[in-house]
Order: sequence, then C-alpha cells, then structure tokens
Amino acid sequence: MQPEPAKGEPGSDTSFSRGQRLKARLIGWAGYFAISLISRTVRWRSEGDEHLEAIHRSGRRAIFTFWHGRIFPATYYWRNRGIVVMTSMNLDGEAIAQCIQRFGYGVARGSSSRGGLRALAQLSRDIQGGKDAAFTIDGPRGPRYVAKQGPVLLAYKSGAAILCFHISMKRRIQLRSWDEFQIPLPFTTAIVLKAPPIWVPPNATEEQLRALHEQMQKVLDELRIRGDAWFA
Repeated sequence: MQPEPAKGEPGSDTSFSRGQRLKARLIGWAGYFAISLISRTVRWRSEGDEHLEAIHRSGRRAIFTFWHGRIFPATYYWRNRGIVVMTSMNLDGEAIAQCIQRFGYGVARGSSSRGGLRALAQLSRDIQGGKDAAFTIDGPRGPRYVAKQGPVLLAYKSGAAILCFHISMKRRIQLRSWDEFQIPLPFTTAIVLKAPPIWVPPNATEEQLRALHEQMQKVLDELRIRGDAWFA
C-alpha cells in the first residue's frame, strides 16, 4: 500500500470530518476485499500487450485511459505497478483512493470540476519521475462515455503516450448507475483490449489537440463496442 500523504498534500483527507474519514476507510477496505476476492477468480485474456511494451521500450511512460464503469476489474488487472490515478476530491473520491492505494496505486486528487490543474501538475511530476498515470476518462460524474481532455493535456505537458484500454466481461452485474458500473461474477472470463498509443507532439497547436481528443474518444468508443460484443 502506498503511504498516506501528509496533511495539506494532494490526497490528504483533512477536509473531511472524522466520521467521513472513517466511512471512506471502511468503504475502501470493503472495496479492496470485494475486488480481491472476485477478481482473483477471473480468467483474464488480453489483446494489444505489445502497445504498452512499445511505450516503455521507447523510454516514455503511459497514460492509461478508460471508462469509469470499469473501475472494478481495472483496479485488479493493473495492480502493483505504481500507477498514479486521478481521483476526485469529494468523499467518493476519498473512498476510491483508500481502496486503490491498497492495490499499489498512487493518487493525485482532483477532477474536471475541482483541483484538476493541481492534480495534472502532480501527475506530470510523477510521470517525469518514471511512473505511469491513469484516468477514468468520463469521471467523476459523467456524462457517460464522453471523454474529457485531461489525458491529452497531460500527454502534451509530459511527453507520455495515451494508452486507451477497455475491459469486458462475459458474466457480470451491471448497476443502474450513471456510469453503468460493472462487477464481474466469480470465475467469469474477461477480455482486456489495448489500443495503439496516441502520441501528442510537444509543439501541438490547439487544433491538433482538439483532433487528438476526438481521436481518443473514437478509439475508446471502438474498444467498448468491440469488447462488449466479444462474448455475444
């Protein structure tokens, strides 16, 4: 588990009451046990591993980009790699941080609505320090399956490559939530699809950044459609 941040640093829970901090920790532990118990029974398959290998061989880092509704399987699949994840600064984000840190993730606190620039700056520093980063690209509150600009801006600033991926499961529970949150059923099969990296030139114009954002959206949509049809 990553050490808890000092008070006043991004990721600290000093803005919450004692009761809220306790609630977040309990939810974090519950999520950790649930994800561990179920996901270790999943039969994992993957396609596109060479794309991540190519990024790392180039000496660069990856910015993992995926949909919010696949947090459950993604947390287990990418565990213990030191990936730094942006999580929102609200109580839900605190509970998520408490959970994923136990899987070996780092945390940068912020979202598109609050603290986003500070979190992007921290992620950029972490990438320069040799770590990968990750975004739930339509989080924290949607709209569902609409990609935000964070990964493109971070790739522009840091030189890292955007790696879009999607996880689909043969048997799962889908919640009636804004993000269509999915939980794999025990002993199911899951496919992890990884797309070729998206590189953002260091001298990219605003028009190029918009085009790359649209490309990222298209890639994520294609991965979701292909993955969710995998077991049909």
